[in-house]
Amino acid sequence: MASVQQPNFFALLDADGDRLDAEAREKPRRKARTRAGAVPPAANHTAAVGMPAGPTLAYDAEQEAWACALERSGRYRILRQLQFRPVVARDPLPDEKVAVIVDVETTGLDHTKDEVIELGMVAVTYKDDGSFGDVIATFSELREPSIPISAESVRITGITPEMVAGKVLDLAAVTRFIEPASLVIAHNARFDRPFCEKLARGFDVKAWACSASEIEWASLGFEGVKLGYLVGQSGWFHNGHRAVDDCHALLEVLGAPLKNGAGSAFPLLLASARSARYRIWAEYSPFDMKDVLKARGYRWNDGSDGRPKSWWVETSEEALAAELQFLRTDIYQRDADPRVDRITAFERFKSAR
Repeated sequence: MASVQQPNFFALLDADGDRLDAEAREKPRRKARTRAGAVPPAANHTAAVGMPAGPTLAYDAEQEAWACALERSGRYRILRQLQFRPVVARDPLPDEKVAVIVDVETTGLDHTKDEVIELGMVAVTYKDDGSFGDVIATFSELREPSIPISAESVRITGITPEMVAGKVLDLAAVTRFIEPASLVIAHNARFDRPFCEKLARGFDVKAWACSASEIEWASLGFEGVKLGYLVGQSGWFHNGHRAVDDCHALLEVLGAPLKNGAGSAFPLLLASARSARYRIWAEYSPFDMKDVLKARGYRWNDGSDGRPKSWWVETSEEALAAELQFLRTDIYQRDADPRVDRITAFERFKSAR
């Protein structure tokens, strides 16, 4: 049987020096670096495989040209290492506000029992149109908990008891860090907010936004909402599941041009945070209607958090009247008046416990 010969890796690259140079400058992904007197390692590798010598390029620029050539072939997808923005220590300008992106790593999933073992935060300026400015500060500290770190948390985060031994969070510094923030952003705010509010003062009075649930990533061409998926499908990779690194990564995902060319994702998140939502409680709904409610997106609350023991759903102001009519017509089959709570970014994602 005749064997199928795989194409030579470097045969797919455009060996023409001028095109390499043009491609590298046309589509720069990171600042090229040069070092006086240094011979780019890529040049030695190129010569070793018999590829014609091209012009002298900065090492990163030559690699970028190779990556672009591979992408152009249609046979490869390239992930580039995510380069975090430098910190520019300054005050926000008069037309800027501050957002703090936050991520916590914890001993487990239950905020009533588990504890924070790492807190990462990135403070970034933004304008009302949703454009980002500079990263003006970062925060990253470990904390030794009073309870054991679960094996699952160690597996996911890579944080071991030895790493946090003797570590103490400066809670006063945490409060000072978030004080200027007009918005706190987390990629799973329903998880992060209760832990943060339990940890330090100041988080409970802030407006919160969730980049996982308040952006319709699927409609923007993404196949998942996990941060790793969003980073990868944006063309990058990074050191995931360390708190401050995830904050930096989320910032770049929110600020990156969307695949459909319609700006970036952050203005969408900002618009959602500015809008009120309405939580409808379908109290005393007939038991045999539970599958209908569940299929429509209602969630069950068992009443242990002090809120009604009931099915509930959140909806926009535009859809509120139609949802109430659905309950009266299809569920209660009478002129019922369900409880409705108005929820803003200041209350959203809070835990009742």
